[in-house]
Amino acid sequence: MPEYLFYIYVTAIGFCAAGLCTSAWKLVTGRPLKFGLQVDQTGQAILGVLARVLAGPVIVMRNAIKGAVVEGRAPLWLALSTFISTIWSFFSGVVLLEMMFRLQTLI
Repeated sequence: MPEYLFYIYVTAIGFCAAGLCTSAWKLVTGRPLKFGLQVDQTGQAILGVLARVLAGPVIVMRNAIKGAVVEGRAPLWLALSTFISTIWSFFSGVVLLEMMFRLQTLI
């Protein structure tokens, strides 16, 4: 199996996890997940930061597509946002898979 397929698989895992996190947030709170954080309690702030770190690629792409379609930004911004989202998804996927394998060895 070529190595690049593994990288694509890991990136897909990261982006799917970001999508699931974003959808779960909207299901629970009724609001879309944004980068702004305005909470009063420490527990909510920690949960909010973790959710935004995991869901970051989806937030970046949603904002980039909205900027390209609605605001008419240059296609370069969409390409750069796609690159950032892909790299972020890859690293999120690596962290998630590493956590899964570490937890599997504990059980």
